[in-house]
Amino acid sequence: MGISEIISKMTLEEKASLCSGKDFWRLKEIERLDIPSIMVADGPHGLRKQAGESDHVGINNSLPATCFPTAVTTASSWNTELMNEIGKALGEACLQEGVSVILGPGMNIKRSPLCGRNFEYLSEDPYVTGKMASALINGVQSKGIGTSIKHYAVNTQEKRRMTIDSVVDERALREIYLAGFETAVRESQPWTVMSAYNLVNGTYASEHKTLLTDILRDEWKFEGIVVTDWGACNDRVEGLKTGLDLEMPSSKGVNDQKIIEAVKEGTLSEAVLDRTVERILNLVFKSQENKQAYTYDEKSQHDLAKKAAIESIVLMKNENSILPISHTSSIAVVGDFAKQPRYQGAGSSLIKPTKLDTIYDEFKQRELTFNYSKGYERNNDDPNEALIKEACENAMETDVVLLFIGLTESYESEGFDRDHLRVPESHRVLLERLSEVNENIIVILSGGSPVEMPWLKHAKGLVNSYLAGQAGAPAIAKILFGEVNPSGKLAETYPIQLEDHPSYHYFAKGPLTTEHRESVYVGYRYFDTANKEVLFPFGYGLSYTTFEYSDLTVSEESITDSEPVKVKVTVKNTGQMTGAEVVQLYVSDVESTIYRPVQELKGFKKVYLEPGEDQVVEFELTKRAFAYYNENMNDWHVESGEFTILIGSSSRDIRQRATIYVKSSQPDVNVPDYRETAPTYYKLTDSEFTIEDSEYQAVYGKELPASSYQKGDKFTMTSPLEDVRATFFGRIVYNAAVKELKKMTGGADSNQAHENLQVRMLEAVVKEMPFRSLVTMSNGAVSPAKAKALLKLINCQYIRGLIGLMKVSFKNRKKK
Repeated sequence: MGISEIISKMTLEEKASLCSGKDFWRLKEIERLDIPSIMVADGPHGLRKQAGESDHVGINNSLPATCFPTAVTTASSWNTELMNEIGKALGEACLQEGVSVILGPGMNIKRSPLCGRNFEYLSEDPYVTGKMASALINGVQSKGIGTSIKHYAVNTQEKRRMTIDSVVDERALREIYLAGFETAVRESQPWTVMSAYNLVNGTYASEHKTLLTDILRDEWKFEGIVVTDWGACNDRVEGLKTGLDLEMPSSKGVNDQKIIEAVKEGTLSEAVLDRTVERILNLVFKSQENKQAYTYDEKSQHDLAKKAAIESIVLMKNENSILPISHTSSIAVVGDFAKQPRYQGAGSSLIKPTKLDTIYDEFKQRELTFNYSKGYERNNDDPNEALIKEACENAMETDVVLLFIGLTESYESEGFDRDHLRVPESHRVLLERLSEVNENIIVILSGGSPVEMPWLKHAKGLVNSYLAGQAGAPAIAKILFGEVNPSGKLAETYPIQLEDHPSYHYFAKGPLTTEHRESVYVGYRYFDTANKEVLFPFGYGLSYTTFEYSDLTVSEESITDSEPVKVKVTVKNTGQMTGAEVVQLYVSDVESTIYRPVQELKGFKKVYLEPGEDQVVEFELTKRAFAYYNENMNDWHVESGEFTILIGSSSRDIRQRATIYVKSSQPDVNVPDYRETAPTYYKLTDSEFTIEDSEYQAVYGKELPASSYQKGDKFTMTSPLEDVRATFFGRIVYNAAVKELKKMTGGADSNQAHENLQVRMLEAVVKEMPFRSLVTMSNGAVSPAKAKALLKLINCQYIRGLIGLMKVSFKNRKKK
């Protein structure tokens, strides 16, 4: 029976039922019509299928799975083939566990290094994000398993993510925040797209017609389904009208009933509902094709996790060639991370690894000459004098000190953002004290996002392992001892200090809006344009060998923007060790009417070369490499003029350059010109980035929305619980919600670090969830009518609120 025939036999109630989950992880089945239930599960750097009762906030344990390096780490490999391999492995894990769709990859742009979930995202650059994500998607889906690219769109912070309004100008939206998603959709057709919690320019992402229909489906030709982030559905009927298909998790039938009523009342066309049902059924039946029992090879996947870590680890400092170190060196290993590695992030991506390697065990197996000191307490930022003294005594006579420090679990997680870019004080003091007794210190840094490094002068070597997954330890060891050549490159900029970042004055301010005033100047686009000194630039990474670039050629000196152009450059390994180099291609518009970054990445390739070997690296550039998004024409446009092609080893290490003239095929288009209304965007300096209200409003194109509550504002169903608890009745509701959520997420992880972190996450979830979530999280205790009555009490409409509660009580008694 075909899908059209199935739909024709479905009742209205059955159609509505398919539009929301059966529970936290499964879609509903309809046995009468042989429609099966399918399961989805968290990713994206390992399969997180929860055992027993599900909770989605990372409290309950999940089944063992391979924990690959997180996205921030694998993005540093700049290796799309590797990402494809990881994708295939994730698909195999899903096949074994009966999961039809894995929820990833995360594709949000790293607007600020403070975002608590940056470890789960790929880059500050949309080109890297799109290409690496596409490779992963293709790998997963080659196994007949679906993916869910997330979080669409402009989910750039964790603070108030469920209710914040991301205010962003159209150009930045298209060029920065949507471009990666566009690449993934056009090149890989993910089975699903996950809509974000937040609003975008005043409209919830889950009911944003421009995002979900006009751009995603009509322009990019997306063929799959749109699913909400868990609990992100605001107005179910409006969502259906604007392009939202599936609500997750289950709303206990509340929103299904709203769909039924809307169709019966004529406010929702049944044809719209049928279209959504058709897309959901396509997903369900596609996931059933050619499925057989499967068991993946845990050892092979562990080896792949190690390979991924090797290619992704970034060598950031190597003073006096202190690295690689000799196998015969006497070594002081210092830091709790050496025994209990920081290898993954926290939240919905928390994986229970099939195996976990540690540096301590790795060195024991290698029979190396080393001693170990803990150095610091993992869950206490205050320096521990006894532990520091022990570490210094052990390090005093050794040839080298390997110091394992970084960000602990409590510093970064889904659910909250970081407050600063510092490492724990106990880590900093430990390094300084060690440098007084041994000058040969190599820092192995763990963490999912940039940190400030005023302490770097005390270390001769710096190896950034990021969050290296379950096999990170042997990968680190191989790099330390020169058994492999480090080839990772940063996919984000490391600022010297937080205040240097363009988002510093505007990130996560709220409480109602977050203004993206830096516009297109995100990451290196800002730092390079402002010529601002950085700690480590985008695309940076050292090697144990050297590479020479030569013979840059461009196939044409002049083209029209509709013509492709080929770029070739020769890269040679001029050192003594086999190595890999990431060749990066940037494009610079020499002179433009619209403000533009000084350069933008438009291509990259990773090449592997033996000593003395050279290779011709080839790129093809099309119109998009030279174009900006023109709001006047709602399309991509090239302004006629000269462009510089830059080839480099990083955004600050340009080795070759050439010029090409590109003629616009649309020369008469009105190019936006803000030189008078927003001049700051044209003359960035190395001082702190600030934009006046009037300038940003000119770029935004309309009046800026209020960023805070105005006098007379009433609380609504979308108000966060932390806001309503300022009232007497609001506090009662808030405390009840805390109690209920604790019951729902019982059974915390026995690991103390994770347990403390989950408590903090739990607090953030309760504080920031919208009032309407009481209906779906209360297991039926709070009906929509009761929620509305409670809201009236909170808004001091006492009589109307009490009458509403009495009506609910009377209705419940009648049911009994």
